[in-house]
Amino acid sequence: MEEASKKQGMRNFLLIWVGQVFSLIGSSITNFALGIWAWEKTGQATPLALTHLFYMLPMMLLSPLAGVWVDRWNRKLVMAISDTLAGIGTLMMLVMLSIGRLELWHLYLAAVLNGIGGAFQWPAYSAAISMMVPKHQYTRANGLISLAESGTSILAPLLGALMISTIGLNRIFIVDLITLAVALLCLLIVKVPNPSKKTVGRDVTASFWQELGFGFRFIFERKPLLYLQLGFFLINLVASIAGPLYVPIILAKSGNNATLLGYVQSISAVGGLLGGLTLTAWGGHKRKSKTVVLGWTVTGVFAMLFGLAKSPLMWIVAQFMEVFSIPILNGANQAIWMAKVDPAVQGRVFSIRRLVAQVSIPLALLISGPLADKVFEPAFKTGDNWLAAVFKPLVGLGPGSGMAAIMLMTGGVGLLVSLAGWMNPLVRNVETLLPDHDEASL
Repeated sequence: MEEASKKQGMRNFLLIWVGQVFSLIGSSITNFALGIWAWEKTGQATPLALTHLFYMLPMMLLSPLAGVWVDRWNRKLVMAISDTLAGIGTLMMLVMLSIGRLELWHLYLAAVLNGIGGAFQWPAYSAAISMMVPKHQYTRANGLISLAESGTSILAPLLGALMISTIGLNRIFIVDLITLAVALLCLLIVKVPNPSKKTVGRDVTASFWQELGFGFRFIFERKPLLYLQLGFFLINLVASIAGPLYVPIILAKSGNNATLLGYVQSISAVGGLLGGLTLTAWGGHKRKSKTVVLGWTVTGVFAMLFGLAKSPLMWIVAQFMEVFSIPILNGANQAIWMAKVDPAVQGRVFSIRRLVAQVSIPLALLISGPLADKVFEPAFKTGDNWLAAVFKPLVGLGPGSGMAAIMLMTGGVGLLVSLAGWMNPLVRNVETLLPDHDEASL
């Protein structure tokens, strides 16, 4: 009976996964097209960074509250509502575009709605998977999730570049809404298990605010998990300064060549696809913590190479290797947490875990655009300043060179964080220092 239940759980997970693939394709095409639209409208990196910021802020602020609600509510309903919020944002932009009134602030508002949904979606999705999938399949399940994200990253830029010049942005929004409907249908027809009301980590007499503190206590009382997340805090800080600059660098250095951007992103995204395939087939190293730190090292090295790149081929190689490592390190990290945290409390713990890892991102996104537009790019126009004097031999002068220097610097900081991870035994040995959730009580 237990074996049949596990097989049914895997089938349910795979059906939800298929729906998410459709939804990711639609949303990724939309994001690509909106990035082109915003760049052509302003010619600046700041709007792209602000879009990320307006997504991250509500997600950060609501994550602790969302974790409590995820553990209290029906997780299937939570995921459905989260997807619906994303659809409302897309529908709003479609209406504004149709009447010729689409502005940048509409993108920001849609990003806020996506951020609110994301605060609930990720902990609910993670906790549901933990209850549907056998523990020995955690890493492979996360490999499939990364595979879906990477696979759509290959299709989306190529399809986005083609569709924005053929069917236009309004029909791209319609495609996005159709793919979202497919995801909701797949979710509707599967059974998503919920933990028992009388379960570990839940005091039925506790108030909402008492439960809110549970996630903080859980992580801060387990130093290996805390230090692991502090590593992600620092990696995400530098990655979020650099992240919004990938598209502007390529566009600035290629004369706004959207087709080239699509090719670079799609070909490099094959790295993410292969990374997800590798993790799915391999199942992960026995010491997943070492996989995480190795991934940090690889991303730091190749972020630096992207900043040094002088040709599309170098962009592709750098992004290929960087994106290849991301699903492997994230899948290994997720498997660690799924094994160490009981599914009954994953809503609360995973929400705080995300808060610790990503609380630096809004500040980084707020810095990224102005740092590029107001400081580094002007400095590399003439070259008669100390910034250009230091970095000119490495990144050159002209459009995009200032942003390339930022990329080089943030990659170097990421590499230093990875070296610290190798030296810290609490990070290296997190799996052996803490028991799995089914081997010890909370």
